[in-house]
Order: sequence, then structure tokens, then C-alpha cells
Amino acid sequence: MTEVEATLRAALTRAAGPSSDFDLNPGIRPRPDKPLRPAAVLVPVWLRPEGAGLILTKRSSHLKHHPGQIALPGGKVDPTDAGPEAAALREAREEIGLDPARVSVLGTLPVHETVTGFAVTPFVGLIDGPFTATPEAGEVEEVFTVPLSHVLEPARFLIEGRLWMGVRRRYYAVPYGPYYIWGATARILRGLAERVST
Repeated sequence: MTEVEATLRAALTRAAGPSSDFDLNPGIRPRPDKPLRPAAVLVPVWLRPEGAGLILTKRSSHLKHHPGQIALPGGKVDPTDAGPEAAALREAREEIGLDPARVSVLGTLPVHETVTGFAVTPFVGLIDGPFTATPEAGEVEEVFTVPLSHVLEPARFLIEGRLWMGVRRRYYAVPYGPYYIWGATARILRGLAERVST
């Protein structure tokens, strides 16, 4: 077992609090009469000779929802999926060309509630050996890798804000070079960073 795998496995056994887009915005809450839709993402940690990296995507700028945003591979759980883990692996195959057989799922992070009405289950998975991403045409503009060490350091995360539906909303961000990683993706990664550093 590599040091990275041992660190992640230990982190995933530690207790963690809830995760949501509302953590920094107690005055903004989801509608209680509108149930959250199940979704899942993969937190793909790639074990490379130059050091472990986190694989992320940049969504196409012409998409209706979240255009141009940095995201983890994933999406809603379809009725044909065996469950959230199957959905995360299916979406990773569709979005970045990652064969599910290449992924060793280590565990989950707390379900993350989004302001857009989803309950997202994040699955942390390891990829070992060579991997060439194949971005999904029309949906994924770019697939890139961030050093895992960058997103496992809680001090790198900022709290920023912007107007959303007429209300000032605060959110986490963890920029890396030209990539502005923010919102649900940054909050999920910050939760992982907190557990690793505990």
C-alpha cells in the first residue's frame, strides 16, 4: 500500500460533519417541500511517478447548467444505476474515459447538499498506472490534474462570495494556476483536506 493510499484510507475512517453549499450561508436553505435528487461524483486520485494528482474537469462553456465550471467527474444517479457508486463510475467513464475497472474505491465522503437541489455522494478512488483522458465531446472542455498536495492543505482554501439570485452567497474556493475551483467541488475537497489533516 502506498503512503497516499494509507493516508486517504485513514482519513476516510475519521468522523466528519455534514457538508453543503449552505455551510457558509445559514440564511439560505433548500426548500423543505422539494426533495434533493441523488447524485454522485468520483474524487479520482491518480498515483503518478511525479506525485499523486487529482483529476478534474472543466465543463463546456455552452452548457445550460454550470458552464465553464471546474468539477469532479459525476452526475445524477440514473434509475439504471445500481447505486451512487455505480453512477459515479459510469459518469467518470462517460466524461473522461476512465474505465471503472481501473478505479479502486476507498470509501465515501459525507453526502453534500447543493444549492441546486442535489444530494451528492463523493467516492474517493485510486487510479494507478498510465491514463489518457478522453473528454466527453460537448460536455467536457478540458480534463486536467492538480497535485493532490494542493487540495489536501486546508490553508489553501479561501472563503469568497458573489451575488446569487439577489443574495450575497459565500463559498469555498481553492484556485490552482488558471483554474478557479469553487462551490460544491471546493467544499467537498475541503472536507477531505480537513479529515486528512486531523
